[in-house]
Amino acid sequence: MEFPRDYNAAVDFLDRHLAEGRAGKTAFVDPERRLTYGELAAEARRLGNLLAAAGIGREARVALLLHDTVDFPVVFWGAVRAGVVPVALNTLLTTEQYAYILRDTRARALFVSAPLLPTVAPLLAGLPGLRQVFVLGGAAGQDGGPHTAFRPALEAQPDELAPAETCADEVAFWLYSSGSTGQPKGVKHVHSSLMATARLYGRGLLGLAEDDLVYSAAKLFFAYGLGNAMSFPMAVGATAALLPGRPTPAAVFETLKAQGPTVFCGVPTLYAAILADPACAPEAGSARLRLCVSAGEALPEEVGKAWRARFGIDILDGVGSTEMLHIFLSNAPGAVRYGTSGRAVPGYELRLVEEDGGEVGPGEIGELLVRGPSAAEGYWNQREKSRRTFEGEWTRTGDKFTRDADGTYVYCGRTDDMFKVSGIWVSPFEVESALMSHPAVLEAAVVPAEDAEGLLKPKAFVVLKPEAGEGAGADLEAALKALVKDKAGPWKYPRWIAFVPDLPKTATGKVQRFKLRG
Repeated sequence: MEFPRDYNAAVDFLDRHLAEGRAGKTAFVDPERRLTYGELAAEARRLGNLLAAAGIGREARVALLLHDTVDFPVVFWGAVRAGVVPVALNTLLTTEQYAYILRDTRARALFVSAPLLPTVAPLLAGLPGLRQVFVLGGAAGQDGGPHTAFRPALEAQPDELAPAETCADEVAFWLYSSGSTGQPKGVKHVHSSLMATARLYGRGLLGLAEDDLVYSAAKLFFAYGLGNAMSFPMAVGATAALLPGRPTPAAVFETLKAQGPTVFCGVPTLYAAILADPACAPEAGSARLRLCVSAGEALPEEVGKAWRARFGIDILDGVGSTEMLHIFLSNAPGAVRYGTSGRAVPGYELRLVEEDGGEVGPGEIGELLVRGPSAAEGYWNQREKSRRTFEGEWTRTGDKFTRDADGTYVYCGRTDDMFKVSGIWVSPFEVESALMSHPAVLEAAVVPAEDAEGLLKPKAFVVLKPEAGEGAGADLEAALKALVKDKAGPWKYPRWIAFVPDLPKTATGKVQRFKLRG
């Protein structure tokens, strides 16, 4: 995939649509407002001028702590057009976590949704490099701080701005890895990465077209959501529906019904929760829906099959990462094999390797490495971790897989989550999938625990469906152990089962198994 050396992603994603006659086409819609491609382009130019007026120039960083509304793409693309680097922040963190990230970014400006301002307000005075705080969707100064109301400030700027003369290989934006352990890492992506993923996965595999409307429950701050709800639809002149609030099953049904998307993107825990919701029925969703996508964690086979039976639509389970920006391994339309992660997305190459770097054969477990055009430039101020993850053209994923002879991959677990029982590797995901095939089980997580002899054995934490009632007990525990023995193997069954109300997760829905060990 080739890009000209002189390349500004905002020109490709915005100006091109004006030249091709889509100025009046709706680009984004949220519960309060619609924004056409023409309006988005004009507001992005105003945003670039707003940054210049605030003294924020080329290559400086600005932080986006924003809910999913039509203002997110305005700020993101306005910064990119001006050669300023937008850094999208997770909206579900604590004050302490924001303090770490904002100091790490050295952001010169912060764009923050009004409901999120109280969380970061206590730390803003301690950020000497922060020049300006723009508050979106609420009254500036409501916390007593000298902040600026975004909308009046934006509208006061002229709507003409030439794009910065950036390079295709120049850093355009950052995302912070959600990471299941440790502090998040700033992942630096270049101008060409967004269009690379849009061409290979959005258009190439999903077949997105101008008449599609996409709704992603995964949020824009998350690499998966940024592609689903912004770069993919914008690459083809399609429309994206945005939801600022939490994607509960009720909120998802409301959005599906109100907006009528053709493509829906979620995560495995949300698909399972929707299926368990009493309101879950085909008539509660979108009559236009043709395709569903899942990523973030592997989709359990039973969830995929149940969704297909309920809605008559497949879920395409895929694997991606913040470091690669989006999905590089996926099931494809018309070729779904539930219980697998599919095959390499055309344009990406995959390898499975042992600890010494040697390739593994079919059916053997190895760590997945990926090569493709959307790999990040590296981590910000994390030289050692960059060296361990980015090995020349190859990126280590930290995920373990097996590969069939036909090139289909089966997920086994994170490298840190895998463990051996009686000298044989155990995949937590395989045991969890077996547990979730029981009709009473909503979610499960499996970790290693020591028995009386100090040997590692599987321990399961199980969340029951609401209709299971008081089903947790010795009989259900015995039935679940027998089920795992039958489906996964007699040595893999959990020696202990704890019934819990929920599982610890990251803000992007990944189970934090390390919190269950101990």
